[in-house]
Amino acid sequence: MEFLGFTLDVATLTNSALSIAAKVMLALLIFIVGRWLAKKAVAVAHRLMLRSRLDDTVANFLGRLIYGLLLVVVVLAALSKVGVQTTSVVAILGGAAVAIGLSLKDQLSNFAAGIMIITFRPFVRGDYVQISSHTGTVTEITLVNTHLTTINNHDVIIPNSDITTSAVVNYTALPNRRVDITIGIGYDANIKTAKDIMLNLATSNPKAFTDPAPVIRVTNLGDNSVDLTLNVWTTNDDWWSMQCDLLEQFKYALDDNKIDIPFPQRNVHVKGLDQMINQMDQAQKLLTKKD
Repeated sequence: MEFLGFTLDVATLTNSALSIAAKVMLALLIFIVGRWLAKKAVAVAHRLMLRSRLDDTVANFLGRLIYGLLLVVVVLAALSKVGVQTTSVVAILGGAAVAIGLSLKDQLSNFAAGIMIITFRPFVRGDYVQISSHTGTVTEITLVNTHLTTINNHDVIIPNSDITTSAVVNYTALPNRRVDITIGIGYDANIKTAKDIMLNLATSNPKAFTDPAPVIRVTNLGDNSVDLTLNVWTTNDDWWSMQCDLLEQFKYALDDNKIDIPFPQRNVHVKGLDQMINQMDQAQKLLTKKD
C-alpha cells in the first residue's frame, strides 16, 4: 500500500497499533489497580496508627504522605510499560524535591517539630501553658504552629520549631497547684499575730487543701517590710480564684487588726543642700535689712 509516495505495510502498522494499545491498556490497568491498592494500604495503615494511639492529625498526615509515595511508584510503573524512561523522571522528581526542600526548609522544620509535639505530647488542647514569654490556654495544635488563647482573649500563634527549642511550663499537667502569696508588714507589727491571721484565713478557705496543710514563713527582711509568705495547695481549677480571695481577705483582716502593709519608701540625701539653704537664708536676711 502506497500513501503520498511511501510504501506502507498495513500488517506492520496494525501490529504496532495493537502493541501500543495493549501497552496503554496495561499501563491504565496498572494505574487503576495500583491506585486502588494504595488506598487500601493507606486505610489499613491509618487504622493501625490510630490503634497505637497516634494523634489523628499525625495519622492523617502520614497517611497522605504514604499515599503520595505509593502513587508515584504506581505512575512510574505504568509509564515504564509504555516505553517511558523512568530513570530521567526519577531524576527530575529528585531535583524538584531538593529545590522544594531548600525553599521550604523553615516550614519543613515546623512540620518535623509539629510531629514531635503531637507524638510526645508535652501539652494537649485545653492545657494552660507558658512558652517563652507567652502564657495561655492551648486551643489548637497543627503540624505547622500552635495556638494559645491568653486571659485577655488574644490568639497567639507560635511556630512549632520555636516550641521545641524553648522551655515549656505546663501548669495543668498535674491536678494540683500551690498558691504562693507574699505580704509585707511593718517592722513595728507583731509577726505572730499577722501569721496567725493569714494562716487562719487560709485554713478556713474551702478551696484549700488540709494535706499538705498551709504553711506561712518569714521569707525576707526587706528595706521597708518584713515579708511573710503563705504556701497553700489547691486544685488547678481553683488556683486563681483562691489566690484572689485570700489576697482580699488578708488586706481586710490586717487593716482590722491595725497591722500596716507599708509601701516602699526611700530617703534621698542631696549633697550640698544644707549649704544652699544657709546661703538662701543669709540672702533673705540681707534683703530684709535693706528694706
